[in-house]
Amino acid sequence: MYIMASNTTETRDIKALNEPTGNIYESVAILSKRSNQVASKIKEELTEKLAEFTPPVDSLEEVYENKEQIELSRQYERMPKPTLQALDEFEQGKLFHRNPEREKRGY
Repeated sequence: MYIMASNTTETRDIKALNEPTGNIYESVAILSKRSNQVASKIKEELTEKLAEFTPPVDSLEEVYENKEQIELSRQYERMPKPTLQALDEFEQGKLFHRNPEREKRGY
């Protein structure tokens, strides 16, 4: 499910980002929307997995650390950020996008 995007920031060619849409602002909007989708999906998955570690009864007693829970959190922290995943998908042509306004005008 996850693309093995780089974990580091790299300088990108603006012309390459402009190519698929013909408009850099449209490309950035597409990347933003996809990044939000990826972030939401990751958050849902992490929440589900961390829910397994939640004690069935709420208590005010001290919460003990669970090594599995900590390792799971660290694993998600090491993953590429959603923005980098979206950018990688966009550069590889794996994102489907359309502009209804452009379709109406016949571009």
